[in-house]
Amino acid sequence: MGGGKKRRTLTQMEKAQRAKQREERRSKAKKERRASMLAESKAARIIPPDPGDERIISQLRSMKVITPYTVASRFNLVLSVAKDFLEECHRRGIITYVSGGRNLRIYKPSER
Repeated sequence: MGGGKKRRTLTQMEKAQRAKQREERRSKAKKERRASMLAESKAARIIPPDPGDERIISQLRSMKVITPYTVASRFNLVLSVAKDFLEECHRRGIITYVSGGRNLRIYKPSER
């Protein structure tokens, strides 16, 4: 009863084709931006900050309790890198070891 679908005119088909091409370009550009941002953020997460930098030291001194998780979230690091960073800061005397076990170490800013 309903019959077949009506055919589009040439201009309607051209407009649809242009819209489809425009949408493909947009999605391709969006994917490229997302990939570059992801690669950039991954590289930043494995490079620890310099323990001798005054801005880093002042941020650590402003914290009451320093744990690997708080350092990882504040400086955008992976937990293993944050643990190594805290050990280096402890060796340099920037922070003092308070307590902890095998899984978690708790530090506080040193009294300098």
